[in-house]
Amino acid sequence: MRARLALLASGQVVELREVVLRDKPASMLAISPKGTVPVLLLPDGRVLEESLDIMHWALGQNDPEHMLAGEDSTLIAANDGPFKSHLDRYKYASRHGSDPMEHRDEAMAWLATLEMRLERSVYLTGDRQSLTDIAIFPFVRQFAATEPEWFAAQSLPRVQRWLDGYLGSELFARAMIRLKPWVEGDEPLLLR
Repeated sequence: MRARLALLASGQVVELREVVLRDKPASMLAISPKGTVPVLLLPDGRVLEESLDIMHWALGQNDPEHMLAGEDSTLIAANDGPFKSHLDRYKYASRHGSDPMEHRDEAMAWLATLEMRLERSVYLTGDRQSLTDIAIFPFVRQFAATEPEWFAAQSLPRVQRWLDGYLGSELFARAMIRLKPWVEGDEPLLLR
């Protein structure tokens, strides 16, 4: 989702192909044997296989809102590392053989850090949205959606307002289009 958000914010037009990971298309594996998503094949033949790399590329092409200026790589790394690890072990506890409440509590401690940041500004790195916000938002969204009523009752008013702002945004609505899985021979949808 965060790669889509950056592509849309930058105005890049790309072919969007929804894939089922248990049935990966041969054309995808030909350009990215790693077989993970997202993957972006650039016109010059380079392949980007990480969402953050796609975000940097897209906003490097066109950054009308100056999102790159607000990048906090340390905060993104904390999101992508410890927070995501706790999120996975909370959301998919049976898959990981973990105690979901332990990981929920650890994730909440990190969300308290975001709450403190949002005391100072509307967004995580200032008064305008940045790459940091759209890089972190999808994971906070997953956390909140795991137990929505419980999350709504937590004392994180600024995080909840920030999250609700993204959930109600046109950018999010455009990124969340639902597609049927793409198979070889199908016409891809253009994301614009």
